[in-house]
Amino acid sequence: MKVHFEQRRRTMNRRAARPLERFGLEASAGLTAVIVAGAAFALLLGLVRQRWAWLAGLDEAVAASLNGLVAESDITVNILRAVTEFGGRNILTLTLLIGAGYLLIRRLPRLAGYAAITSIGALILDPVVKLLVERLRPVVDMPVATAPGPSFPSGHALGSIVSYGVLLLIFLPTVPRRRKPVVVTLVAGLVVMVGVTRIALGVHYLTDVLGGWTLGIAWLGVTAVAFRHWRADVGRLIAPVDEGLAPEAASKLTATTDRPQRQRSRLQVVTGSVVAAVLVIGAVVGAGVLVTAVLSGSAIGRADRAAVAWFAAHRSSAWTAATDALNTFGDTGAVITVTIAVGGLALAVFRSWRPIAFLWTVMAGEVVIFLVSSTVVTRARPAVQTLQPDLPPTASFPSGHVAGAICLYAAIALLVRQAAPGRVWPMIAWTAAVVIPAGVAVARLYRGVHHPSDIAGSVLLAVAWLTAVWFIMRPDRLGGRRSAQ
Repeated sequence: MKVHFEQRRRTMNRRAARPLERFGLEASAGLTAVIVAGAAFALLLGLVRQRWAWLAGLDEAVAASLNGLVAESDITVNILRAVTEFGGRNILTLTLLIGAGYLLIRRLPRLAGYAAITSIGALILDPVVKLLVERLRPVVDMPVATAPGPSFPSGHALGSIVSYGVLLLIFLPTVPRRRKPVVVTLVAGLVVMVGVTRIALGVHYLTDVLGGWTLGIAWLGVTAVAFRHWRADVGRLIAPVDEGLAPEAASKLTATTDRPQRQRSRLQVVTGSVVAAVLVIGAVVGAGVLVTAVLSGSAIGRADRAAVAWFAAHRSSAWTAATDALNTFGDTGAVITVTIAVGGLALAVFRSWRPIAFLWTVMAGEVVIFLVSSTVVTRARPAVQTLQPDLPPTASFPSGHVAGAICLYAAIALLVRQAAPGRVWPMIAWTAAVVIPAGVAVARLYRGVHHPSDIAGSVLLAVAWLTAVWFIMRPDRLGGRRSAQ
């Protein structure tokens, strides 16, 4: 009996020691990877500072070759510029804010702090090392892009590998095991593409990009190892690296799978949305034909033109600056940014994709309806001097800025009402949904790019489309009021 008890105790001790041994091996592997990456960066840094002739020649040859391949194709250059923005400071900052906001809403402040500290650390390391090296940018035969400051290391390469690596480590527990290689490959592919675009656009050498990657891996490894050691010190679960930083947080990170009993099928939603979009296009085009062909010579048409002339006659530097600020709320970049940001935060609040699908369907449909309607109607811009001469001359009806602002901020107000059924937050959201589009409308009239009837057509488009999508998708029944509360 005593022998049996002793054997059982030894077995339990060995099992208890296995996690510690496993953690020790993984910690050693992590430290080794950090050391290797740090050593590679230090080697590159030394060679670049010493201007090693062979490496400098390789840099020049790679930069010239890639620049020669892409410089003569405007389409290729535009694609490269679009891809390189995924490593730019604006998108990376937006990604950090959305990710940190998501984690804070899901009550995961330690992970939010880890993401913030790691990303901010990369932003600090980039300019410090650049000032240390002070390497000049490449000089290519056909420059297609410019960038300020020194060249080594590439801030886009460093920022992308750190920011997307942080998100990967945090959200990896939510990915099914069989899909993890695919997700890791996609993230790595995005980071590689960002680095390649920096060389092809002629703003970085190959060693600049490699330096950014190695420095990013080293910094990401340091912070990840520190986070895992902290977890071990406070007695948290010790898990393999391929399960992410905090596997126990998967339930909070994952969107809910709860579904209502009566749920419309995806086919019904898609077909209903298509039918609604066609009907809204018909209504907007009909209103546009009425305005441009039937009412053009009437009192309504004369009042339309007189209103634009009145705004043009009362321009001033102060009003121009004010309307410039108001106009940005309806710009494509601002609308896309707010849509993405609100979508990420709404996913954290509702823990369901349905309300987010509603928001994105509203915004995507608005763009399609606007493009089709403006192409069919082809109304000329007002006959006054515009403050935006680069706009297309035959896209006056309806106003895409006003329609986009109405759809975006009204959809946000509907989601806020669902998530916070009290009085304060819905009132703030609905006030913004009225004031912001109204300000954009005034700015468009003041700038001489739209008639009042164009604004009316935008209101028709936005209200009709938003109402149709709401009753087709019913996000108040398809997602998370219970989980949001």
